[in-house]
Parts: sequence; C-alpha cells; structure tokens
Amino acid sequence: MTNPYSSLPDHCFWSRGVTWVHPAQMDPMSKAPFMISASDKVATMGSCFAQHISRRLQASGFNYFVPEAAPASMPAAEAKAANYGVFSARYGNIYTVRQAVQLFDRAFGHATFDEAWEREDRLVDPFRPQIDPSGFADLNALGAARAEHLVAVRRVFEEADVLVFTLGLTEAWRSIATGAVYPTAPGVAGGAFDPSRFEPVNFKVDEVIADLDLFVTKVRSVNPTVRIILTVSPVPLKATFEDRHVLQSTVYSKSVLRVAAQHAADSHVDVVYFPSFEIITGPGGAGRYYAQDLREVKDVGVAHVMRVFERHFIRGADADPGAAAAPIYDTGGHSNVICDEDVLEAALHGSRMRRQDAPVLAEEEALGLSVKEVRDGYRLFLQRAPESEEVIMLQRRTFSDRRSFALSLVRSDEFSQGRRPGAPERFAEWIDWLSA
Repeated sequence: MTNPYSSLPDHCFWSRGVTWVHPAQMDPMSKAPFMISASDKVATMGSCFAQHISRRLQASGFNYFVPEAAPASMPAAEAKAANYGVFSARYGNIYTVRQAVQLFDRAFGHATFDEAWEREDRLVDPFRPQIDPSGFADLNALGAARAEHLVAVRRVFEEADVLVFTLGLTEAWRSIATGAVYPTAPGVAGGAFDPSRFEPVNFKVDEVIADLDLFVTKVRSVNPTVRIILTVSPVPLKATFEDRHVLQSTVYSKSVLRVAAQHAADSHVDVVYFPSFEIITGPGGAGRYYAQDLREVKDVGVAHVMRVFERHFIRGADADPGAAAAPIYDTGGHSNVICDEDVLEAALHGSRMRRQDAPVLAEEEALGLSVKEVRDGYRLFLQRAPESEEVIMLQRRTFSDRRSFALSLVRSDEFSQGRRPGAPERFAEWIDWLSA
C-alpha cells in the first residue's frame, strides 16, 4: 500500500492510515497575532507554573522586566529567599483572576486593604504571606514594604510591552466583610481561621470570564498598547475545599480558566491564548512531562512549552519546527518552584511542627526544616517518587534540626533502597545543599 503521507515532515509518521505527530514536536498553536522583539519588556504573573516561564524567559535572553529587583547589596541567597525575581514584582502567586483584578485596584488606589496577619511574634502580608520568610516586625514595616511593592506593581502594568499571565485556580478564600481574596487560607501561612470572617469561594465560569475581561480592560486603561499572553497552568490542584475528589475540582478549575482565556482572546485585540496546558497534558505527551508525583512538571516539559513559545513569538510560525532550543538536563520536575499551595499541603498533613514539641539533640544547632525542604531534599538525593511521603513526614516530625534528620536518613531503610553507584557523592551534595 502506498503511503499517502510520504511528503509529511520528519516529525510526523503514518501508520494504518493515521497520521501521528511525535510528542517532542507537538505544536498545538496557530500563528501568533504578534511577535516579541528583543527590546520588548516582558512581564509575568500568575500561578506556580508561571515561575517556570519566568525563568526560561530570562535564560532565553528575553528582556525580562523586573521593576522590583533585589537591592544590589543583598546576597543572592537572601534575595532568593525573599522572592526577588520570581515574578516581575514580588506579588507571589496570583492564582485566580479575581486576585489579579484586586492587585490592579490596590496598586492604583481603587481598593485599600490594610489587613495584617500574625504569625508567631511577627506579621505577614495576607496578600503575599510567604514573600518574606522572616515576616515583618510591626505594622509600619509591613506598610512600608507594601507601599514599595505596589509602586513596582504599577510599573509592571504601565510599562510592560508584553504581559504573560498564567491562570491557575478558581478556588480561593475571601473576607466576608470586604471581599478581599487571599492566595491561601487564613490560618495556614499566618492569621487565624474564623468562619465568621472568612469563606471559601469557587468562582463560576461567568464570573471568571467577567473578571478576565475586566482585568484586560483595566490594564489597557493605563497601558493601551500592552500585548497580553494568557496561559492555563497544567499543574493539578493540590487540595480542594469542595465535597468531592480533588481530581474533579482540578478538571472544573482548568476547564473554566480555559474557557475564560479563550473568551478574552476572542474579545480583545492583541490578547492571545498560548497552549502550555495542552502541550503538557495532551495525549501526545503520554504523561512524560509530569514527575512521578503526577503533579509537578518536568524540565523537559517546560522546555517543550518554551520551544513552541519561541517558535511562534520570536521566530514566527513559519520557522523550522526542528530549530529547537538546546536540550536541557531534566531534573525530574523538582526545580524549587515557590508555591503557596505547599503551605496548604503541610497544614492538611498536620505537619506544621512546633519546635517545642519535637526532640532536639543538645549538641545540634536547631536550624529548623520546612516540609518542602525535606521533601525536595529527600527527592534530590534518592530520586524517588512520593511513595516516600509518609516516611518523609515521620522524619520531619521526629527531627527538628537538619543534621539529625540527615543522619537519620543515612541509617534508614529508605536510604539503603536508594543506594546505587554515585549515591555517596549525591548524598554529600545534598548535605551541602541542606546545610546552606
């Protein structure tokens, strides 16, 4: 039988009358309505997955716009801990479209929320509760940091030539009195939960469509020529407050966001939907782009997303699809992305350990270790999947300082199971990382 598709490009192949596209070349995007030049200021905001895009924009030589940069005198490790450079401004994760509208209104004085949450003996900003690991000493310090931040946010909206907004969730917590929306539940990363003051909200499709239309209109009111690229995060929800399985809530949220993004792209000039969600979750990827926890996106998946992005927005859709970015080493998806949902997971697992409740060896310095540090460090060494989650949590509750925890791993069965050529070197590297 003659192959009727013999003239197909190399990245396609024919079998039993069906044309298949190799997943590494999957490019589910029509021609982009605009191009990004080397001089264009590109800004980012959105969910955890948006951080992958931010990093790749910087690494690929884009003019990544960061008006809220770390002070020149601040050490790199300290700047990273304080969330500088994660997004164009230090707003943290913007999960819902309502959050984005609220951020714009706060930046331009259309809404004022002066709330502050307590966390132990410090204060945190409820609209970005994890932005500074040490929190703020008092209301004056929090207010000054907030004012400085909102100045930078205004610059993002006013000066960006291209704004990439990654939509993440439809679920949020909000104030009953003011309607203020938060990135995580009160009482998780600060404050205290009070059902008479706070309520969960799961935005409906018509609400998200209206919010996204309003957001585009507001941004265009201060920056008429800004071009907006919308994406939907392929990262599933970590938890849901709905009385159903989290998988159902994930499909609902992503479906609503995808519909809203398409509506905005169809309704506004120079607003385009970019299919990062489809590239990662599509059947052509066959699940290869997710880490073993089936939630985190591997570096190789992010590389595919950015390869398609660059082809359309930099080189043009007619460019050779084989002219891909250089291959990268895949770390399994654990690239230290900062995610407010991780705090929620910690609370759900009951793993917010209080130091006074855990044994501390007298000869060890009690440095403290977050759940995320334990999980990521454990995976980095063992290269294992989250079937070890219960072991990790047990170790976390038992040992409150880094060295004792590390020593317990050396003696554990889990360590022995993960031992293979090169393990001692990898473990030494992990100890160095853990002790930094």
